Amino acid sequence: MSQGHRSGHRHRGRGETSPPPSRERTLVLPGEELPGQGLKPGAGTYRVGGKVYASVLGLLAPKPPFLTVIPLSGRYIPKAGDTVIGVVTDCQTTFWLLDIAAPRWAPLHVTGSPWKVEVGETDQYLRVGDAVVVRVESLEATGRIGVTMLGDGLGKLEGGTIVSVSPARIPRVVGRNGSMVGSITAHTGAEIAVGQNGRIWVGGSPEAIHRTREALRMIDEQGQHRGLTARVESYLTSTDRAGDRGPERAPIESAHRDAIPHELPPLPDVSPDEADGAGPDDSAEY
Repeated sequence: MSQGHRSGHRHRGRGETSPPPSRERTLVLPGEELPGQGLKPGAGTYRVGGKVYASVLGLLAPKPPFLTVIPLSGRYIPKAGDTVIGVVTDCQTTFWLLDIAAPRWAPLHVTGSPWKVEVGETDQYLRVGDAVVVRVESLEATGRIGVTMLGDGLGKLEGGTIVSVSPARIPRVVGRNGSMVGSITAHTGAEIAVGQNGRIWVGGSPEAIHRTREALRMIDEQGQHRGLTARVESYLTSTDRAGDRGPERAPIESAHRDAIPHELPPLPDVSPDEADGAGPDDSAEY
């Protein structure tokens, strides 16, 4: 989940056309034929007989050479490499079963943890209800989702609370180059870990958690509208207190019990178009 650093300008090749720019993106319905002759079907689209159609309800977002649709909502569909927040739902002799907000639960095998776990001792390391940051490692044809807790920024989350938003809103939560989540932490002093599955761990004082939760609610409910950053900033500024400051410690317990705790996991990749989910002129806010 590294921060995005991609340029907001892309050049179209010859023969490629796209819908004319507008200040408002076009809302499209599943099955609706999309404009953009010469562009290939991208995320949120499919092609039949040479024509491209929307597969989800969302905002039309041409990204030459692809034609994409940014979904307004929807369940998390895991992809290899995603960093997600899971909740332990069961402890078996050699693995933990995680709910990662996907269509199927994901088993975390003891070999995917940094602990030396003896058979039958899994509940001494993670218990039902514990939250963890893991990475999706594999997707099998059977539907099994393989995850691992080996890697930088992965581990057990201590305390705090989990706030859920639509996975489609995660680029807006992060903002361009981490601007939105950075603004929230600067104003509230909360600690935040963002999962690409729509789960966001928030730690800190009750006041910090409450204000962060409200800011995330605004993003979840108004993510498709222009001017979102200004509204969130206005809310945070109006509720600022003199004692608010940034996080002092990392929220993730080290997977090795005697080691130094990890830093916050890196933020997910966010393209300028995704961070700017409502319209082109919203990009100035990031």
